[in-house]
Amino acid sequence: MSSTRSPSAIGSDARVGVTAIGVVLTALLVALSSGYGYHRDELYFLEASRHLALGFVDQGPLTPVFALVGGDSLMGLRVLPAVFAGLVVLVTGLIARDLGGSRGAQLLAAGCTAVSAIVLQTGHLLSTTTFDLLVWALVTWFVVRALPGGGPRWLLVGLAAGVGLQNKMLVAFLLVGLLVGLLATGPRRALRDPWLWAAGLLALLIWSPFLVWQATHGRPMLELSASIAAGGSTSSEPWWLIVPFQAVLVSPLLIPVWVAGLVALWRTRTYRLFPVAAAVLAVVFMATGGKPYYLCGFYPVLLAAGAGPTLRWAHTRVRAALLGAAVALGALVNVVLMLPVVPVGELAETPITAMVADVGETVGWPELAGTVAGVVAAQPPGTVVLAANYGEAGALRRFAPQLAVFSGHNSFADWGTPADPAGRTVVVGYLEAVVRGWFTACAPAAEIDNRVGLDNQEQGRTVWLCGPPQQTWAELWPQVRRVG
Repeated sequence: MSSTRSPSAIGSDARVGVTAIGVVLTALLVALSSGYGYHRDELYFLEASRHLALGFVDQGPLTPVFALVGGDSLMGLRVLPAVFAGLVVLVTGLIARDLGGSRGAQLLAAGCTAVSAIVLQTGHLLSTTTFDLLVWALVTWFVVRALPGGGPRWLLVGLAAGVGLQNKMLVAFLLVGLLVGLLATGPRRALRDPWLWAAGLLALLIWSPFLVWQATHGRPMLELSASIAAGGSTSSEPWWLIVPFQAVLVSPLLIPVWVAGLVALWRTRTYRLFPVAAAVLAVVFMATGGKPYYLCGFYPVLLAAGAGPTLRWAHTRVRAALLGAAVALGALVNVVLMLPVVPVGELAETPITAMVADVGETVGWPELAGTVAGVVAAQPPGTVVLAANYGEAGALRRFAPQLAVFSGHNSFADWGTPADPAGRTVVVGYLEAVVRGWFTACAPAAEIDNRVGLDNQEQGRTVWLCGPPQQTWAELWPQVRRVG
């Protein structure tokens, strides 16, 4: 990789091969898209797509729009994530090209990206991270192209970042990290380029509707961030796991490739800002209680930069065979862990859900809805359901739409409250002490069973049948509402 190489003087182009890798990945993800079931977040996005707004308590408006486009079928919902994953592969190959990588380096970078755990996982499920990963790849690619010559190319950085900020606020951290990298290591001439600052204004302009929504709704994202930092999210981890966790986001076998990318970028004058930005954000996320996967957006540029040095290392048959085996074995392990290839009835006998908790969250939602619906069917008209989290509420709205379902979790709290005077209430997902503290005459009515013996967050939870709440719903709702 040459620090003086510019996008107008790149080497040979492997775009056809890189595109083919992306297309194969997309096809694989679409083919497996109907495996298992909806993830709790997908059920939430489906409901959010029926309440479109300029913002939500915990996200921007884009992912619910993607859910609306996909529809409520499992395959339809997951086509766009599969396409986004294929595009991440393509962009990684293009970054490798623009860093001066050979055809082989471009293909290796694309291949490593295609088999990486984070791309397979986010490409299989619709989540805010699905599109966020593509946005980070695009932003870093446009920065690679803009740094040598500057000028209007910076506007593409602002455009990509602004659109990404309508999905997830993490892109703002990327921009800050890159700016710190520029200030610390250069090339500082970019800071004198008015197009760079115009790009920042463009991103802010595109982001502004969401910022206005947050400001007029009490800035719930700040409350959400505090909850995540305190461990209130299902994917929260201790701060000290952020760095060790990076070993599994691609594959433990492919660590040398992205580490080589860190070293290669550091050795250049033009692109040294990337490893600096990665280090800065690692410290920031450890200090603020961020999640380990928040750094995943750096891997496209790191794999792109590391592919060339890795190929030069693999110049003998033995080393080439070792590299090929690492990619193939990494692909095999990640596919088994991240994609629904193990029969659902056998999942409980494997360590998969212990290693990847999100897999377990795609099993059992129709069964939960059926159990709750059965309890409600035996009650008088006017009985309502209160669900503790948006996954439960989303599943009930999707699989038992005849029920009056409410939840205080995140934006669900704004999508309706039970009417007063209150009648009977079926409660799911809460601890007994909470249920008895809120409601009168509570008794267990059923137990959630996903029918495959899989130990996930909902398995074994009690469905409670209660009388009216001890307060009116209007008085109780502030206690029910929670962000996390």
